[in-house]
Amino acid sequence: MFELNEEQRAFQDVARSFSRDHLSPFAAQWDAEGFFPVETMRKAAELGFGGLYVREDVGGSNLTRLDASLIFEALSSGCTSTAAFMSIHNMSSWMIDRFGSAELRQRFLPQMCPMEKIASYCLTEPGAGSDAAALRTKAEKDGDYYILNGSKAFISGAGVSDIYVTMVRTGEEGAGGVSCLVIEKDTPGLSFGKSEEKLGWKSQPTGAVIFENARVPAENLVGSEGMGFKIAMAGLDGGRINIASCSLGTAQSALDHALNYMDERKQFGRKLQAFQALQFKIADMATELEAARLMVRQAAVKVEAKTADATRWSAMAKRFATDVGFDVVNQALQLHGGYGYLRDYPLERNLRDVRVHQILEGTNEIMRVIIARDLFA
Repeated sequence: MFELNEEQRAFQDVARSFSRDHLSPFAAQWDAEGFFPVETMRKAAELGFGGLYVREDVGGSNLTRLDASLIFEALSSGCTSTAAFMSIHNMSSWMIDRFGSAELRQRFLPQMCPMEKIASYCLTEPGAGSDAAALRTKAEKDGDYYILNGSKAFISGAGVSDIYVTMVRTGEEGAGGVSCLVIEKDTPGLSFGKSEEKLGWKSQPTGAVIFENARVPAENLVGSEGMGFKIAMAGLDGGRINIASCSLGTAQSALDHALNYMDERKQFGRKLQAFQALQFKIADMATELEAARLMVRQAAVKVEAKTADATRWSAMAKRFATDVGFDVVNQALQLHGGYGYLRDYPLERNLRDVRVHQILEGTNEIMRVIIARDLFA
């Protein structure tokens, strides 16, 4: 039996309370208006949610990957999109904490943990999505600076975030030529594309990050030259667990709404919950969701322990939980009938928000590649 300890249950309760009081009542409005709730995220950061697995000497909470999974699952039950952005900010902070120099950690993380400064993660490019090692954004050394040219695509927080943890090419083709830089918003030569019109995730802006002879101090290098792809992949192991956790929380919320609706709604003189066909559907939704939750938590423990199979488990958990999450939300919408299709209910927003989880942090097709490659190794 996978039993949470008292401290983990306390984290979960705090996150659920925050989600109920500060996210859920406003999520529909943020979605409709495309509003980025920075001040609300800063309130979450006051609870330690802005630097979940950053070390304490720079203001982090120094929690485990399992602790973070519980928190993101709880937060996403209130607003999937906002919880997902906080996951991205936390992944960016962790990269600096884990691989950055002492000077870099002290310069950035004390402002990132309370989310006084918001962070984005920049890996994807117009021509390098699933094939991340083919990225083209070039960083050429010029004395104490790198001169950057290129662009990043689909970047959450583009144009609003203060810090961009960015993968660039400093060397040869392939993974070995990739490095990681911390880039500040006011960097000369840095600009942003228009905010994309998206299906979901509307409480966070998404756009292109553009470098045109952008001058970035060489001291902003995270780790050493050539370490970037390793840093990116290590970050994604945790990021995949977080986004899977966001799927779990959204799906649980949708399931709870369906259960309440089936207790209230009557057809043919009976409550919907009295129809065995619908009972079976609910039973399958709950079973799949619990199976996904167990897989995500097991993967979180493995990533924390850095086990040899951690990357495979992270990929399996992400693939399974995001597929299950979307299916559970879709079935919950179906159980609401026409009402589920209306914005009066959260189901249609839940559906739009979780759909992208099967695409980002590595598509679920790429998850299968990772899993199979490890099995055949």
